[in-house]
Amino acid sequence: MSSGLEQVHVSAMLPTNVPLSHLGPSALLLLQLLLPPTSAFFPNIWSLLAAPSSITHQDLTEEAALNITLQLFLEQPPSSRPPLRLKDFLGRTLLADDLFAAYFGPGSSSRRFRAALGEVSRANAAQDFLPTSKNDPDQHFDAERLGQGRTRLVGALREAVVAARAFDNTLARQRLGAALHALQDFYSHSNWVEMGKKQPHPHLLWPRQELGNLAQVGDHTCSDCDKLSCPGNLLGYTLLTSGYFGTLPSKPPGKCSHGGHFDQSSSQPPRGGINKDSTSPGFSPHHMLHLQAAKLALLASIQAFSLLRSRLGDRGFSRLLDITPASSLSFVLDTTGSMGEEINAAKIQARRIVEQRRGSPMEPAHYVLVPFHDPGFGPVFTTSDPDSFWQQLNEIHALGGGDEPEMCLSALELALLHTPPLSDIFVFTDASPKDAFLTNRVESLTREQRCRVTFLVTEDPSRGQGRARREVLSPLRFEPYEVVALASGGDVIFTKDQHIQDVAAIVGDSMADLVTLPLEPPVVVPGRPLVFSVDGLLQRVTVRIHGEVSSFWIRNPEGVSQGQEEGQGPLGHTRHFGQFWMVTMNDPPQTGTWEIQVTAKGNPRVRVQAQTSLDFLFYFGVPMEDGPHPGLYPLTHPVAGLQTQLLVEVTGLGSRGNPGDPLPHFSHVVFRGVPEGPELGRVPLVPKGPRERGLLAASLPPMLLSAAGPFSLELIGQDGGGRDLHRAAPQSCMVVPVLLELSGPPGILAPGSKVPLSLRIASFSGPQDLDIRTSVNSSFALTSNLSRVRLEQNESAWGRLWLEVPDSVAPDSVVTVTVTATGREASPVAPTYAFLRLLVLAPAPQDQRAAPAHSSGPFLTTASPALRPSPLVTWGRAGGGLAGNLWWGTVGGVLLLLGLASW
Repeated sequence: MSSGLEQVHVSAMLPTNVPLSHLGPSALLLLQLLLPPTSAFFPNIWSLLAAPSSITHQDLTEEAALNITLQLFLEQPPSSRPPLRLKDFLGRTLLADDLFAAYFGPGSSSRRFRAALGEVSRANAAQDFLPTSKNDPDQHFDAERLGQGRTRLVGALREAVVAARAFDNTLARQRLGAALHALQDFYSHSNWVEMGKKQPHPHLLWPRQELGNLAQVGDHTCSDCDKLSCPGNLLGYTLLTSGYFGTLPSKPPGKCSHGGHFDQSSSQPPRGGINKDSTSPGFSPHHMLHLQAAKLALLASIQAFSLLRSRLGDRGFSRLLDITPASSLSFVLDTTGSMGEEINAAKIQARRIVEQRRGSPMEPAHYVLVPFHDPGFGPVFTTSDPDSFWQQLNEIHALGGGDEPEMCLSALELALLHTPPLSDIFVFTDASPKDAFLTNRVESLTREQRCRVTFLVTEDPSRGQGRARREVLSPLRFEPYEVVALASGGDVIFTKDQHIQDVAAIVGDSMADLVTLPLEPPVVVPGRPLVFSVDGLLQRVTVRIHGEVSSFWIRNPEGVSQGQEEGQGPLGHTRHFGQFWMVTMNDPPQTGTWEIQVTAKGNPRVRVQAQTSLDFLFYFGVPMEDGPHPGLYPLTHPVAGLQTQLLVEVTGLGSRGNPGDPLPHFSHVVFRGVPEGPELGRVPLVPKGPRERGLLAASLPPMLLSAAGPFSLELIGQDGGGRDLHRAAPQSCMVVPVLLELSGPPGILAPGSKVPLSLRIASFSGPQDLDIRTSVNSSFALTSNLSRVRLEQNESAWGRLWLEVPDSVAPDSVVTVTVTATGREASPVAPTYAFLRLLVLAPAPQDQRAAPAHSSGPFLTTASPALRPSPLVTWGRAGGGLAGNLWWGTVGGVLLLLGLASW
């Protein structure tokens, strides 16, 4: 693939509706744009199998976000570091790691930012896969529904703003991804580029402005083209039009098609099409205009990010994209009468974190507090203001109650729904859960959110005395906490009141963006040492041991040992609180193979963690070939029997042992069963694109896809000096037995409305006999036409749910719908969950206004099997094309940054 360097001129790219006088000095920046000679609007990297050397929706989204982040950093210099210089970024590929190192300091992690950006990009790509959006012309600017498309686009941006202000950034990122997909599609699916336009549409993001000059019902827009490439098939260039795709709505005479391999309308006269989605004429009849369309789509995406920034402010915008190396602070607190010491310990730790990190890059940007007792839990309190958080926390006191069990898991579920991904959640309690039936659901939610949950329990489960109890409780009553902690990569730490303040000190330590180091074996085996590897990129290595320990020792690669004696030893400092031990190694730690030997009763837990910027994110997906666009369909979990790809994104590649060393790299991924640790597969990682991007891919082994239990991910590689590297994902993963797709309406949920939801259940591994259960916030009503389903292999069932929004619900609030599929007696399988967040939004004045565009024919919003009028449950094959031989295309460089007026 060749690359071309294009010069972008200010006069050609400034939006016409923003005068030069309204643009700040840092907005008038002429930066280099480095793009391959062709561009595309396919979803993500797997699309490039069909159209190599193309740029995807994912590329455009990430490049726009990096541009606006650089603009923010240039306009808001860091308080304790030299300001960024524009010239340092000219002529270079713009990378998140470089931006964070320059702004927050060397070694600052961009992991949360890249994860947040990944959420936006995957939501963008999902518009081409979800049944409620993939064939809807309003969400892709197809079928001359330009006014309707603009209404949807502006509505999705508005929803992103409202969700972000409500501190639900996960939902905000989903709506932002949907908006960016539509916005980018406009420049590929319409004839804006063919009309000779050199800048984004000046009115597309402003709902009160008329689009103007739209083609009407009787206007013929395309001539017949019987070839793959159709450069001259447009009839004139003065009317704005877009192509029809598929059969709904049907294409009127004389109108343009979208065109390409998947478009059934392109075989009807006039044949051909006008889309600029890819470099391939087989998919895109106007493939020769991809570069021009990509430039405008990128500029328009930067405009959209700028609008969000102006509406949310810099702090809110930074929170939306997690533009910080800091974690959030999230507490779940038992408030019954016996919890005085625990509540006081939580207050002390929160105060210490707030005071120590205020004004620093590690100051939390998000605070969450959820109290619980019995029978109540909540409400959830979220804020970005540390003083407000402290005030709210300080008002909590231990009152009443004193017995057990309590509603702990219900409160934890609330916290998970309001805590940003990749965060730590700390639960303080001295009681077992009354709502243990939520264990599997909370476990699944921790994996979806990638949050680590640590339980600080001030009761030894082996003791008979303690709280008053209304009933005889099982000695295994704390097992739900163990299940959730294991899935999330956290711990259950049993302690006593006199130790709780010391043990709670791990709250601050855990928020330091630690990585987990793999142990071999993963669990303590009597008489066998645990082995772990330390590389030159690690610092502040910490060993935690919890249980009935009689003795332990730690040995470094040079043979130096240290036992369990408290205080400073030859290797580090040891602290001991009841059954909890913490050993913090001296810096810099000796590189090589370390050993830990533990002698204890029962099943002691050992965890080794360290600070480093070299870490990784991972995602799952299935390559799809069957339209409307090829790409990687994102999955939260692998699905049994469904050939699945693993995508790894390495963060912190700029860190190296010595400045002259080459970049670190990972070569293999190891899959292990949890918790015992048997190896389930070892697969090579294939680099995708430039090494500095840190993008790697692997196919999940068939043995793993038939495994019944959870598994862990470990990456193996070498640092720049050839020394071993080993990293592990903190959360375990699970292969779920069936695929659940839960899709919401594209419009607004208004108080008093009743809206349909789409549900698809697919089996790829054999017959499944399932019960389907649904749940929603208590004030909402939810009905479903699907309560039981029997699926054969490669078969899908479709159903419809109806969500009733009460009149009394507060506007701008978020509701979460949960669907659970569980095996019946004859088909016992693990439960599978689907979570859908929806926003209740009062209609804005512009939403009531008629769309300023004509509809060239009736359009039915029943394009997916889930929304067919009959029968209520429909069936179809669950297949979908799978693809291999992956290739990654990237957008490099930096683009002109635009400061826009308020939206």
